[in-house]
Amino acid sequence: MRTAFLLAVCAVCGGLLVACPEPGSAAGNEGNWSLAQAKRWLEREVYADHRVTVYCGYAFDERKRIAVGRGFQTPKHADRALRMEWEHSVPAENFGRAFIEWREGAPQCSDAQGRAFRGRRCAQTNPEFRRMEADMYNLYPSVGAVNALRSNFRYDELPGEDWTFGNCPMKVDVRGRRAEPPDSAKGTLARSTLYMAENYPALHLSRAQRRLMEAWDRMHPVDQWECTRALRIEALQGNPNRFVKKPCLEAGLWRDVPVPVPALEVDPQWQTRQAGSGADGRSEARRESRPRPAAVLRFTRMLRSYLGRALSW
Repeated sequence: MRTAFLLAVCAVCGGLLVACPEPGSAAGNEGNWSLAQAKRWLEREVYADHRVTVYCGYAFDERKRIAVGRGFQTPKHADRALRMEWEHSVPAENFGRAFIEWREGAPQCSDAQGRAFRGRRCAQTNPEFRRMEADMYNLYPSVGAVNALRSNFRYDELPGEDWTFGNCPMKVDVRGRRAEPPDSAKGTLARSTLYMAENYPALHLSRAQRRLMEAWDRMHPVDQWECTRALRIEALQGNPNRFVKKPCLEAGLWRDVPVPVPALEVDPQWQTRQAGSGADGRSEARRESRPRPAAVLRFTRMLRSYLGRALSW
């Protein structure tokens, strides 16, 4: 009965509102198998009124241009410091290597010249990998340079280490392949990690990593923005993150309300460089669609939430 209803929904909606999940899929992301679609939803419907990067707390605009804070520095990747990038808090490579397509390739992974390939591109032929890669609970806006240097390093505590990016409170230990986010992000990222580990068998946390995530979860409780973000993602994607939803309900924060973007003292040196990249900004602007009115956003979230509940019958 559920499969028949699902096929009917897909036929009616034409894939515009919800992707058609494969029968028998496990828990987790139920509404989208496309990373590109996940990014569009995040940009237009989740973060449209709260454009703030997760680690540094810098604002970004609809063209994904970063307002770099005064005192920001980066040891590498300076060319990516002025743009926002969507970062997987649990890196795609870390769960991607559980798939044979990533490690060894697969018969369907060959280019037009017949040359075999593997890695992320081949893993994307696996529906389960695509489901994990596109899970919006695991995607956060980040300064491109920070995203690049963090790479696929695991989260950890780095006592005694200086902030890697000047006034941005993020630490990256390249030699030890570890990264420590600021306290303001630890709870949020921990709850994303625990959610991913619970819902996707391909992801296995070490005992030490699980203990750390559970400790961060306890030490850094949910706030209004994390609850609003999770509520919006649930309406779009069709499944809850119980590690966020339960404490939000208990705290009376499970509601969709605007959360003010914090004020930022912008670094004029970086902003001068950003102003010089106007051509790139204009090309990105042409690729962006116009923001949707708030009433339309509320309606589409409500409709997707209804469809998500209906699919669970």
